[in-house]
Amino acid sequence: MIEYFKSSGGNMRRVEECSAGTWVCVTAPDEAECESLIADFNLERDFVRSPLDEEETSRIESEDGNTLIILDIPHVEKSGDSVVYSTVPIGIIVTKENVLTISLRENPILNEFAEGVVRGLNTEFKTQFVLRIMLRVAGRYLQHLRQIDRLSTHTEQQLRKSMKSKDLIKLLDINKSLVYFSTSLKADETTLEKMMRGRYLKMYPEDQDLFEDVLIEVHQAIEMSTIYTNVLNSMMDASASLISNNLNDIMRVLAGITIVIAVPTVISGLYGMNIEGGFMPFSQWWWFPCLLSAVVMAGVAYILRRRNML
Repeated sequence: MIEYFKSSGGNMRRVEECSAGTWVCVTAPDEAECESLIADFNLERDFVRSPLDEEETSRIESEDGNTLIILDIPHVEKSGDSVVYSTVPIGIIVTKENVLTISLRENPILNEFAEGVVRGLNTEFKTQFVLRIMLRVAGRYLQHLRQIDRLSTHTEQQLRKSMKSKDLIKLLDINKSLVYFSTSLKADETTLEKMMRGRYLKMYPEDQDLFEDVLIEVHQAIEMSTIYTNVLNSMMDASASLISNNLNDIMRVLAGITIVIAVPTVISGLYGMNIEGGFMPFSQWWWFPCLLSAVVMAGVAYILRRRNML
């Protein structure tokens, strides 16, 4: 699907035709739409195809006066009762007259631009428009990282109450999401550093403050993801230690119980031996082995209790 948008008085509005200063929003294009973009805007075929590859990493390149910027943006999916965080690529192509965005699926960041949620946009200022998209992407990373932090805190509280496999699986999913975020943010940071040199995209003096804001947001997101990853790894290590310690406690208690209940078995076995002469003391009194077993069991239980085995 190909849509055209143009700013007017700081507000975004949909237009029917493409003209200079128009934002071209492309979402999940088919083969015919890809060929149309290549022909209409004189684009390299890879410029259109690369953003549609889910495995594509963040990068920037220029060819024939057109610049391609691929960013990894956060993506959220619901899988049953759990939420899965990952990243997907989005392509931003800057031509002499237009800015094109190409993505394999709809994403809320571009929807906010199209619906006019973001104010003060001017699609004719191409560099500024690209930076506003990047700033929104960095802000969305920070938002999802805070959600991940709250989710991990809630899971930790559940683990304190009881060690369940589903809670440990949640921690593994959160850790995987943080790895995706951290890797993608570092790749985006490298792309921004290349942009800062001014070789691919012309930077105007009024864009410097906005570019610095983007860098600050990305650096903050990288630091947050690193901190949350370290905390989560420590939490998982502590959980593994707790599980091992709980298992040792259970085995120690079971071993103590086994020793205690073995006492009457030994005594009854001795008194139950069919040996002529009855060498066991007080073998003529049936209650004596029971009393002896109870006394010895109490003594053994007391000793094991003193040694924290019961």
